Amino acid sequence: MIKILTVIGARPQIIKAAALSRAINNNFKDKIHEKIIHTGQHYDINMSQIFIDELNIPSPDFNLSAGSGLHGEQTSKMIAGIENILISEKPDAIILFGDTNSTLAGAIAASKLHIPVVHIEAGLRSYNKSMPEEINRLLCDHISTLLCCPTEQSLLNLYREGFNKNASAPFSIDNPLVIKTGDIMLDNSLYFSNISDEKSNITNKLNINKDEFILVTIHRPDNTDNTHRLNSIFNALIKISETFQLPLIIPLHPRTKKMMNHILKNEIVNNLKKNYYIRIISPVSFLDMIKLEKNCKLIITDSGGVQKEAFFYGKPSIILRTETEWTEIVENGTAVITDVDINKIFNGTATFLKNSNTLTFPDFYGKGDAALNICNLICDLFNK
Repeated sequence: MIKILTVIGARPQIIKAAALSRAINNNFKDKIHEKIIHTGQHYDINMSQIFIDELNIPSPDFNLSAGSGLHGEQTSKMIAGIENILISEKPDAIILFGDTNSTLAGAIAASKLHIPVVHIEAGLRSYNKSMPEEINRLLCDHISTLLCCPTEQSLLNLYREGFNKNASAPFSIDNPLVIKTGDIMLDNSLYFSNISDEKSNITNKLNINKDEFILVTIHRPDNTDNTHRLNSIFNALIKISETFQLPLIIPLHPRTKKMMNHILKNEIVNNLKKNYYIRIISPVSFLDMIKLEKNCKLIITDSGGVQKEAFFYGKPSIILRTETEWTEIVENGTAVITDVDINKIFNGTATFLKNSNTLTFPDFYGKGDAALNICNLICDLFNK
């Protein structure tokens, strides 16, 4: 029996872990034993525990309760906690998702103890090292033994960085296996799509109709914590709402809510209060988010995950950043990078509202079997 420790901490990791746990439970019960560490990086009940409950993933075996704080403080707490668990549990491998501080902490702790790292979503690059996520994913990739790439582009990124495309077993931190597995989030999007239709009543609750609203998410610190950027985003949203007279549904991240109260200009605050179309709501569950993504006309977001989910559900997206890790959706013409330029946001929205029915969405992210592929690889690499 192969023993793995899966690290989760931020909300997207909880969602991704659901796909892996489901694959283990359904197909690999007699081969893989999984234990879960929750670092506590997202400690708000609406941002963490509700997702664990809703997605029916196993309750964490360990909770480090790291909470918030400066990057160094938060990461150091997680390294120390993960290290102690690794020493006591002695797993065959540690499973890490994405690019958060939880990812980095797990990679550092495991590599120092010579425990193989499996990095899911390996090879993604924004080529912007001012992003903490870029540093986290770079460092994790370069101390991993198994690098599970979601797309062809992520695979090519690693080859360009010197990873050996012809590596052969036995694999190790010095001789890693780099392989395209497909995107584990597509597994979840397909699996939970019908469930969201059955269990979510968010569109009825908000009294909105299919293809007659725009979904907006804003959460990145470089947008929420910057006066110019946050004011520009809301100016653009106001202009869009007034021009197209469509509801803009904004499930508000706690960070965004906090910073809006501090840095939005009074005229914008007043406009939002009287704006009929802009509807700011509390954070929504994963199933509610799927329901909104599937039924909206387009998505305006600064989230890497939401960009991709938009693509999964055949929706165009406006990306409120200077770059994206998911370059294929931009090259395909189904997303546009606007940063916080008001005119670019408005013009991109206008174009997609007019032409969304002509867009195509190829299967860049696989067939929805990434978790099965990853479990098979774990069995091949770490079977005793």
